[in-house]
Amino acid sequence: MISVLFAVKGGSGTTVVAACQGVVATTPTLLVDLGGDVPGALGIAESDGPGVLDWLRSDADASRLARLECGVGAALSVLPRGAPGPVPPDRWAALATALVAERRDVVVDAGTAPPPPDLVSVADRTLLVTRGCYLAVRAAVRARISPSGIVLVLEPGRSLGAREIEAALGVPVVATVLVDPGVARAVDAGLVSSRLPTGMRRALRAA
Repeated sequence: MISVLFAVKGGSGTTVVAACQGVVATTPTLLVDLGGDVPGALGIAESDGPGVLDWLRSDADASRLARLECGVGAALSVLPRGAPGPVPPDRWAALATALVAERRDVVVDAGTAPPPPDLVSVADRTLLVTRGCYLAVRAAVRARISPSGIVLVLEPGRSLGAREIEAALGVPVVATVLVDPGVARAVDAGLVSSRLPTGMRRALRAA
């Protein structure tokens, strides 16, 4: 199973949702960090070595990717971002091929930009992470993005709910995550991988 998560507006919660998705997984999972914030969300040390973007800018084969991974517990591994910078467009196809060959489940945190088409083409699902924010929904409509599902981060006081967002984007909400101070505290303390609140676990497993 390859899941690609992304947002169209910063602060939507994509990295936290992706990191938590990896944490709640019950099977071996590879979390690919294209945004660069996964280590901070999980409370693990930042890698000072090369990452997936460095690999993409090289001519190395897929076997080198495993050497870049960082283990997080028994079932989760993170493929760190590495140094930011442009990627040759043709190299995304090589990464897509490598992810298809994975025997583990794969979660890709694609950050706040439409994910590369080569990754979308091999993904079992592409999930837009958004809050019930008019500006975020408008940006998604304008971008003409067609994910397979939406992860809705619910905040108190927002007027847009699941029905309105589904109607605007024509895509089903597959998971609803309440803004939970417990999740924020776990992220701030670097304890997401060990003390994730039960509500978040249930919401993401249901997805």
